[in-house]
Amino acid sequence: MMSDIEQLSAAHQQWEQHCLWPALKRAPERTGPFMTTSSAPIERLYTPLDLARDGMTPTEHFLHNVSYPGQYPFTRGIHPTGYRGKLWTMRMFAGFGSAEETNARFKFLLEQGQTGLSIAFDMPTLYGRDTDHPLVEGEFGKCGVAVSSLADMEILLDGLPLDQVSTSMTINSPAAMIWAMYLVVAEKRGIPWHQLRGTIQNDILKEYIAQNEYIFPPEPSMRLVVDTIEFAARHVPQWNPISVSGYHIREAGSTAVQELAFTLADGFAYVEAALERGLDIDEFAPRISFFFNAHNDFFEEIAKYRAARRIWARAMRERYGAKNERSWWLRFHTQTAGCSLTAQQPEINIVRTAIQALAAVLGGTQSLHTNSMDEALALPSEKAVTIALRTQQIIAYESGVANTVDPLGGSYFVEALTDRMEREAQAIFDAINAQGGVIAAIRNGYFHREIADAAYRYQQEIDRGERIIVGVNAFQDDEPLEIPILQMDPEGEKRHLERLNRVRRERDQELVSRRLAELRAAAQGNENMMPAILNCVRAYCTLGEMCDVLREVFGVYQQDTVIV
Repeated sequence: MMSDIEQLSAAHQQWEQHCLWPALKRAPERTGPFMTTSSAPIERLYTPLDLARDGMTPTEHFLHNVSYPGQYPFTRGIHPTGYRGKLWTMRMFAGFGSAEETNARFKFLLEQGQTGLSIAFDMPTLYGRDTDHPLVEGEFGKCGVAVSSLADMEILLDGLPLDQVSTSMTINSPAAMIWAMYLVVAEKRGIPWHQLRGTIQNDILKEYIAQNEYIFPPEPSMRLVVDTIEFAARHVPQWNPISVSGYHIREAGSTAVQELAFTLADGFAYVEAALERGLDIDEFAPRISFFFNAHNDFFEEIAKYRAARRIWARAMRERYGAKNERSWWLRFHTQTAGCSLTAQQPEINIVRTAIQALAAVLGGTQSLHTNSMDEALALPSEKAVTIALRTQQIIAYESGVANTVDPLGGSYFVEALTDRMEREAQAIFDAINAQGGVIAAIRNGYFHREIADAAYRYQQEIDRGERIIVGVNAFQDDEPLEIPILQMDPEGEKRHLERLNRVRRERDQELVSRRLAELRAAAQGNENMMPAILNCVRAYCTLGEMCDVLREVFGVYQQDTVIV
């Protein structure tokens, strides 16, 4: 009697002989290459045979690798009921100009049906500088909101229901200071910290790998990250103290599997640093979150999210010995791909964003930001950001994809892609470990070389016409631009600087000096720095003053030139 595999093989051969080859003689296929956005080859057809690896039958593959939603290894999602229980959080990334302008945008978005806040900060804030520092002249408010002190954060959050919505803050090297400002605002309003929900990105390893918005060397930066993880676990239990971010790795030009592997490798490095501090795995692991990109290749992106959940669950349970099921969960936010947006024909970015957002939803994201059509040209206008939010709402309420759990589960193509992602990610983990781990690989330029090679290959494919980008190298249109572009308040910077100077004049200078000295002592010792940072914030020390103290203690990191 033939085995299942033998029967499937025979059926496949029969299909090829009697159906496929005659069809190809009548009508040849389109000229390839047939490949993903990451240049991975795609086969003509996928069947149960593509899942029958390592001696497993298709049924064994289902039970071991796919399983059921809410069941280990969580390939099909962390919740048994999927979006039938709760929709993803619609969290539009926003921030520009002054605290007043961004506060008004947040209120507008909440009125439009947004269900979570997400704060973008400007370049001076990201680098831990006050707005009037000469090194950041001209950068006020251009890529996010300016926050120089607690006074700015108080205005930024004015009238927002911090005890009712979750807030995500995209801040990394100065994350501890910005988070402290948020906590102190809640404290001054009488909101207990245990009621606060949200996330600080706080992923410094990703900065060395891809985005380059770092201040201090890797080792003291990791210490700051672990300080926030420890403090959150013990004092702000509903807060995610880190969002391990593949988004910026992908934006820098990586492939999907590089985004997956580099991100999870960073996550493992944070886990190991917290364990080295002496924390119990189940004390902090349930609050580690992730942040992924959603690029154009619909199925590749879905497979990436599924593989990420499975890899993380297995590592947390089998390698790190986590006992709490929530420690096994990979919870993630997704943002559609900014690097895929084109300045040419910006309206068609709406279509790109819709496809990417649908992939994120079918991949089981917990929260989602949809980019606006005008982001290749400027910060989003109200019209553009409303369309981006409506895109999510149409997916949620009109498309039907939220009616059943993991509707693509069991697709031979999706499951085969998921398996391939897992295998290729493991090979990358092995390469990183062979170099001595993530920090060693950062210092020797491994990540920069790998991303640069992938980005170069992708651009070459576009230049040779092997990859079509609509509106760029095909289907061009010379019609004039007709979409509204955001105009920021020209008085915003003046208003911000006046507030900064007023804070410096009116605060208790003796208290400020004492608090900064306490921060210096904490940094020079081994204690958790969060209490000292919080006291600095309460005294209205500025962001730049706090970061300058740490610059003096820790030094400033300089990336070696990497030859690719």
